[in-house]
Amino acid sequence: MEFDHAGVATDDATGMAELYGDLFGLETAHEEEFDGMHVVFLDVGNGYFELLEPLEEGGAVARFLANRGPGIHHVALATEDIDAALDRAREHDVRLIDEEPRPGAWGHDVAFLHPKDTGGVLVEFVQH
Repeated sequence: MEFDHAGVATDDATGMAELYGDLFGLETAHEEEFDGMHVVFLDVGNGYFELLEPLEEGGAVARFLANRGPGIHHVALATEDIDAALDRAREHDVRLIDEEPRPGAWGHDVAFLHPKDTGGVLVEFVQH
């Protein structure tokens, strides 16, 4: 596995993309509306910042913002075999938020691990 992206919850993905673009010299690699969110991927060379702006109330990122405010939401690791990665997590008694992969942004398959079993970090597996 290798680092894929850090998901950042924000109330303004466009504004954050402009700030990160100006501040760090980053370019937008991909942008879409997905699963009730405006999602912007900024290329950092060896991965991405994924900026997550909820467009609807009640979703996971909207709840995160309401409870914790803007900031790092999750860390994603790329895998060539998401089913094997989930099996490995089960073998280590890590609870899964997603028992099976589901469609994610950019058309990738994704699955999340429960942060209570990963040191307080919400970890996402991504298969491109």
